[in-house]
Amino acid sequence: MADADEDLTKRFPHLFRPEEWTWSQAHAVFSIALPDDALVTNVRIAGFVDDRIVVCREAEGFWFLPGGTREPGETVTECAARELMEEAGGRLVGPPHWFGAHYVVSYRAEPIRAADPHPVRAVLWGLADVVIDSAPTNPADAEQVTEVRVALVQEAQRLLRIESEWGAELLDFAAELRRTSAPQEF
Repeated sequence: MADADEDLTKRFPHLFRPEEWTWSQAHAVFSIALPDDALVTNVRIAGFVDDRIVVCREAEGFWFLPGGTREPGETVTECAARELMEEAGGRLVGPPHWFGAHYVVSYRAEPIRAADPHPVRAVLWGLADVVIDSAPTNPADAEQVTEVRVALVQEAQRLLRIESEWGAELLDFAAELRRTSAPQEF
């Protein structure tokens, strides 16, 4: 492991710790190594409005960062833009900075969707400057978002801790990268 990767693992131990995602019957591990495009089935965006981050709450009370399933033929940036509009009523201001992925290894006999790669797929993580200028479109076949909040990173972390400790560390990592990095094309 390179020194930089080892440093990140020490600073963000929950983010880089392997996890079991029982809801999708898979094991997952976060890496800063970006996946091949063909592996990316889902995209998530840490959307920033100035120094605040966009978080969404769905009808059952679960807080999350905008993002979701990539449609056939859709680029990762198109997916991010669509999901941001559907779940937060927002738009990308510039290109996303792709900073890592959860590599997911399924122990299901079949992929979740027939067209998905199997048994390995990736959930791509990015950050971007965004604007929130409408209500979420809430398509009938998607999560029904009941609240969109543009929160200080610390408040967003508190809300996402309901989901996991790695979610809070992911926001720290994204905020740090936003301050120090140039956008990265995928």
